[in-house]
Amino acid sequence: MSLTTERNDTVHQYEENLINGEKVSLSSYEGEVLLIVNTASKCGYTPQYEGLQKIFEEYGEKGFKVLGFPANNFAGQEPGSDEEIAQFCELNYGVTFPMFTKVSVKGDDIHPLFNFLTSAENPDFKGEIGWNFEKFLVDGNGNLVRRFKSNVTPESDEIRKAIAELL
Repeated sequence: MSLTTERNDTVHQYEENLINGEKVSLSSYEGEVLLIVNTASKCGYTPQYEGLQKIFEEYGEKGFKVLGFPANNFAGQEPGSDEEIAQFCELNYGVTFPMFTKVSVKGDDIHPLFNFLTSAENPDFKGEIGWNFEKFLVDGNGNLVRRFKSNVTPESDEIRKAIAELL
């Protein structure tokens, strides 16, 4: 599956399903800064849910959202159903930011949003996602402006500074 990426393409062109099945156009987040993250429940980075929730609460009223996209692309670390994932996130980490239905973030069946994100120009790097909890920072116009590897924690100075610059 290939997606032609014209320069006027943004994340706002995509419609996604929330983990409860409700369809949402990402254009509904226009004007808000987004941190899009591929997540997993059985990963060494899974405790980052706590940091994601923390920055969502800290910056949420200023026009910031975390969008979580569970994926089972890495060592089978997200085997659960959408319902199981939602319950896990709520019970273990008190997640209240939007979580979406499980998608594929790499390979032949890569989801179009992640195909776009991994090929979009940004000052950091392009290409295939390396592991769970990679982070894509998107400005209020839907443009990818930064990309962070899995080991950069959500509450790191690097991510906080990048978010603050966009708000």
